[in-house]
Amino acid sequence: MLIKDIMTKDVTTVNPKMNLHKLAELFVEKDISGAPVVDDNGKLLGIVREEGVIFQDKRVHLPTFIHIFSGFITLGIKRFEEEMKKIAATTVSGIMEKDMIVISPDMAIEDIATMMIEKGVYYFPVVEADKLVGVITKKDIVRTIAKSS
Repeated sequence: MLIKDIMTKDVTTVNPKMNLHKLAELFVEKDISGAPVVDDNGKLLGIVREEGVIFQDKRVHLPTFIHIFSGFITLGIKRFEEEMKKIAATTVSGIMEKDMIVISPDMAIEDIATMMIEKGVYYFPVVEADKLVGVITKKDIVRTIAKSS
């Protein structure tokens, strides 16, 4: 079986200018864990997941600052700056993941299930000819397993 056979085709997308509070409301309303971020022309820019919303809600207090500062030394300047921008973000563009794994609708389900486990990522945009055609999530995989029993 292929990804195109089980992927979610009716995809909720978001704009990079969307407010994070509105994003959280959308996730709850639609019962989704992520969304592709697209520009006004529908071009895929990245993805945003629940984890980004939760991460953004962190409060910086002294022990966290010390931990973040030690992370700065460990992670380097670029990664430290990225983490601080996520905490301060107010729109989707501030928390979206630009370096995402994009998959083909002709990929085997077994291959994406393996990727999910190995990479710890459970939300992937599905692209064909540079066009977003769907998403595949762990819910899609579990739904397929349940139906086949």
